Amino acid sequence: MDLGTVIGLVLIMALLLGAMSMGVGIGAYMDIPSVLIVVGGSMGALMISFKPGQMKSFIKVFMIAIKPPEADTVELIQKLVEFSTKARKDGILALEGDAASEPNDFLRNGLSMAIDGSDPDTIRDLLEIDIEQTSIRHKVYASIFSQWAGLAGAMGMVGTLIGLVAMLLNMADPSAIGPSMAVALLTTMYGAIIGNVFGTPISNILNLRNDEETVVRNLILTGIMSIQSGDSPRVLEAKLLAYMAPNERVSQFD
Repeated sequence: MDLGTVIGLVLIMALLLGAMSMGVGIGAYMDIPSVLIVVGGSMGALMISFKPGQMKSFIKVFMIAIKPPEADTVELIQKLVEFSTKARKDGILALEGDAASEPNDFLRNGLSMAIDGSDPDTIRDLLEIDIEQTSIRHKVYASIFSQWAGLAGAMGMVGTLIGLVAMLLNMADPSAIGPSMAVALLTTMYGAIIGNVFGTPISNILNLRNDEETVVRNLILTGIMSIQSGDSPRVLEAKLLAYMAPNERVSQFD
């Protein structure tokens, strides 16, 4: 679980609710028409903007921001070095059992192609296509939340205009001015909260997750190509450590 994301969301909501309760109370900030305009309107606009299949993954993608798939880069490098050592000693066919039991789909597929004797250029092309297309899909999911931020803000402005029109039409009735003004102000507030607490931050963290996964997949690709070409385990490790920050590079051969 990403504690930074969880703590950030909880902290923001706690501070907002705390500030509201210290004022006129949280109940004053609850308005069903405003919720319908901002939340319902922005979600409806999102459904127009994206395909149904993409929108079906909305909650799943949100949870990736909260609990991303774990990838231990150090452990992955050690595993690839072990594969290289076994391949150099017993031949690449000795990795068939390891490939069959490998839980990482990308590594398993690439290693299986190398074991089958596929052309190196073919393996590289296929894995690079996989990396590229996966990254494209992830960027689309991240864009859902960035779009949500913009649409929620826009629907907040729409709600403000609706509330102002209602208020102006009922200037002769003082009792109607308050509810209309509440809709006008609260829709803007709801739009700002959705955009700046959920939309933009979640989009940013999803893009970061995508970049991290792309680096890991490129590391795996480099390792597979190195194993197939017969590089020594030490050379393979040196190539893979280049994907890590300098202060994180620890060789198991030292």
